[in-house]
Amino acid sequence: MTKDRSAEASRYLGSVVLLALLASGCARAHAKTAPDSPPLEMPAPPARDVEPAGAGTPAPMPLVQEPARSTPARPRPPTQQPPRAEPAKTDPPKPEPAPAEAPKPVVEDPAKPTTTLQTAPATVEGEVERAIRTTLTKATADLNRVDYRALNADARTQYDTAKRFIGQADEAMRAKNLVLAKNLAEKAGTLAAQLGGR
Repeated sequence: MTKDRSAEASRYLGSVVLLALLASGCARAHAKTAPDSPPLEMPAPPARDVEPAGAGTPAPMPLVQEPARSTPARPRPPTQQPPRAEPAKTDPPKPEPAPAEAPKPVVEDPAKPTTTLQTAPATVEGEVERAIRTTLTKATADLNRVDYRALNADARTQYDTAKRFIGQADEAMRAKNLVLAKNLAEKAGTLAAQLGGR
């Protein structure tokens, strides 16, 4: 029983100490005020300077002008003016010229094929065609060495563009537009060489 009493006494003593600590903490939390001190005095508000409403009204500001537009103005149809009354002139009648023979329409022979306008002699044209074919063959060979599946998105776009240029150059060759065909073949060759070097 002595153990129970000593344990009970220890708990009781611990509770008393805890309450004493709490009570001392609460006692310190109160603010100390001097009840005899006079209240603070409020300063007087500053005087206001009020101007009369009609006395210095500012002039209204002009509106900002709209910036000039770059679109051209539509042409306006000419206005019709009433005909002027002029004195009638009497000219002597002019003799009518004899009717000239109407030019005969040129009828092309359907059996004869139409020729295209050539800007270069046939020998030079043949050399240009061979050079274009060589460029297209080299570009096609360069593209065939490239693994399309291993390319990133930009390189695939470049590959597709080169293929499209080759097709367009072939069409231009068939239409005998050698200038366009040469230009397209050179572009395809450049793109294919870049892809082949990767």
